[in-house]
Amino acid sequence: KQATQRVRTADAPPSPFAHKPNDSTMMSTQETKRRKRQYAEAAAAATPIDAGGERVNIIAQLEDAEGVPTGPQLDLPHDADPKQLEELLNALLQNDDKVPFAFYAADAEVMGQLGDHLRAREASVEQVLRIVYQPQALFRVRPVTRCSSAIPGHAEAVLSVAFSPDGKHLASGSGDTTVRLWSHETETPKHTCKGHTNWVLCISWSPDGRVIASGGMDKEVRLWDPVTGAAVGGAMKGHKKHITALAWEPAHVAYPPVRLASASGDGTVRIWNTVHRNCELSLTAHTNSVTSIKWGGEGLIYSASRDTTVFVWDAKDGKVVRQLKGHGHWVNTLALSSEYAIRTGPYDHKAVKPDNDEEAKGKALERYKAATGGKPERLISGSDDFTMFMWTPGTSKQPLNRMTGHVQLINHVLFSPDGRWAASASFDKAVKLWDGHTGVFVATMRGHVGPVYQIAWSADSRMVVSASKDSTLKVWNVRTKKMELDLPGHADEVYAVDWSPMGTKAASGGKDKMLRLWRH
Repeated sequence: KQATQRVRTADAPPSPFAHKPNDSTMMSTQETKRRKRQYAEAAAAATPIDAGGERVNIIAQLEDAEGVPTGPQLDLPHDADPKQLEELLNALLQNDDKVPFAFYAADAEVMGQLGDHLRAREASVEQVLRIVYQPQALFRVRPVTRCSSAIPGHAEAVLSVAFSPDGKHLASGSGDTTVRLWSHETETPKHTCKGHTNWVLCISWSPDGRVIASGGMDKEVRLWDPVTGAAVGGAMKGHKKHITALAWEPAHVAYPPVRLASASGDGTVRIWNTVHRNCELSLTAHTNSVTSIKWGGEGLIYSASRDTTVFVWDAKDGKVVRQLKGHGHWVNTLALSSEYAIRTGPYDHKAVKPDNDEEAKGKALERYKAATGGKPERLISGSDDFTMFMWTPGTSKQPLNRMTGHVQLINHVLFSPDGRWAASASFDKAVKLWDGHTGVFVATMRGHVGPVYQIAWSADSRMVVSASKDSTLKVWNVRTKKMELDLPGHADEVYAVDWSPMGTKAASGGKDKMLRLWRH
């Protein structure tokens, strides 16, 4: 009978009623209870450290600044520090180039161990902890993936769009004779600037962001206050034909910038003093319409014309420094290697406003020097003869390279913000990528089914967005040389596109009269 009892006890699960427990069983039961009690106390105390000094792991979710989760929920040890989180995040995002990040939990930046950080702020570890990450100095712009709003307002096609140097304001020029200002935070119309009597063909922000210049078919150049939308004085008249392009004096040369260059179909370039509102210089050497103008950081002005030449002028006295010949047809577009630094003046991608004009001028000079690296500026000219030339216009009239490959006329060329690449858009439906230092061909990026009109670079030089006659925008990845995203949405041809210097948004406009804002 006892033997049977023993067998039954061995088979059955240990029950306190079946047999008298021995000491070891009692110990393990007490141990389990003690641990449970400790965990309960730890949770109740809402700190990552329990009463017995044991550490509790933290369940966390990494999120970007917009609250979009990255990767799965993670079981992190209490002693995880920002360096380890950075390695983890770079692995999750599959970053080839390691990007530095800052992490925020419980509304404060994590500087030391995660457990200590949470205990100091009495944060609960019962819920999933949200850790928000933000890329640091070596910043990365995320591709624009969706149209966040389509804003009606213009009564005719949108011909130009431009973000302010700090990336906080947006302006557009249209065939309905107006310049419109938009709030890209609220994504609503802000001001309508009326004054032109014909199409507004080009707009340009001063590098300090205090004035917008616009030029139109009515042969006039007008200035606008971006804050109020009011006209700054009357029209600046003098050109005999339509205004094709505008360029401000760089911020590191004069701050606040006062002088403005305008190019016209009458073959001249005029330099205006925007304070006295008079024409200081008229540059007359071209024999046909001037199509593009750039104001360089070395005291030179570059103009391209339908007379197949590019002229280099001295910005002080308006004399011709040299003439760049080589194209066999109209020159449509110019790109300057330091263009991005000149356009954004004292503002980097963080858009921090300088305290005063001296500081702003110093910062603009610092950014210009960083962009050029002490080397002379490079210029690329794109033409109707399907070719491009790369020049160092400050030192030589001989081209560095003849860039061939497009099989239709070239519409737009643009250097990347860091000057490492150049992208070109053509009527042959392709976007081509070139080495920004040598002009050597790198890749052809195909995807558009109509001519490509305009391109814009992301502030981190990792992506290009292109606008086309096929009614789409496309985002191209420079590293993979492939299309990152296709952005349909416009109902007709897209004439203009710009990517905010802050990197957060892009804007486009075209024949469907809509201004569209794109974001990640």
